Amino acid sequence: MFSVIDRNTPAGTSLLPELYPEGYVMVLDKPYGWTSADAVRKIKFSLKKIYRLNNIKVGHAGTLDPLATGVLLICVGKATKVSEALQSGRKEYLAEVTFGATTPSFDKEHEVDAVYPWVHITVGKISEALAGMEGEQMQLPPVYSAKYVDGTRAYEMARNGEDVPLKAARINIYGTRIVEYVPPVLKVAVQCSKGTYIRAFARDLGLAVGSGAHLSGLVRTASGEFRIENALTIEEFNQKF
Repeated sequence: MFSVIDRNTPAGTSLLPELYPEGYVMVLDKPYGWTSADAVRKIKFSLKKIYRLNNIKVGHAGTLDPLATGVLLICVGKATKVSEALQSGRKEYLAEVTFGATTPSFDKEHEVDAVYPWVHITVGKISEALAGMEGEQMQLPPVYSAKYVDGTRAYEMARNGEDVPLKAARINIYGTRIVEYVPPVLKVAVQCSKGTYIRAFARDLGLAVGSGAHLSGLVRTASGEFRIENALTIEEFNQKF
């Protein structure tokens, strides 16, 4: 069984991979603006610099968008072999959804492309819409996503102005909870399956309440059994190890 490196790991603990026969999983709080690949490169570079290693396997379990923060599992050594299994775990998010405006990417990566009425949206209307969105369903991914279409990333096709023929994928929204609603901004907790796009969830929620919406903030609060409360920030990683 792999070891876990997180906020509870004592400072000064050696992260030399050979001390962990089954590898280890680092629970990282990914910084805003970083891609998941950026986080992997940072950890890999640091481990190579500290321990003077030429060959070290580092990967991640579950991509997190650059404009999101929160739990990203970094797998080191033999733990890279279980990354796919780790990705299958239930995910939890705290999403900020802004009603009344849409963007091509369904988040803040692009400028607003259309505006809609939102003053009619009440907590009751949101609650009703959320209840109807829970359960197993088919979800159409955003065109600005990392999905492959005939060997090309969907976002590359979208940026080139090409049509992106995406197929809906089966997902499951296990549960939702309204955290706060200060019109037109909603904060909502979402529990969902692997492969769920919260940007697409925001799009669909906007439609369900008779408006438009986009994702204006996102934190992954849990991935499987690993929670944000125990995740290491990059600053804590540097200080501890």
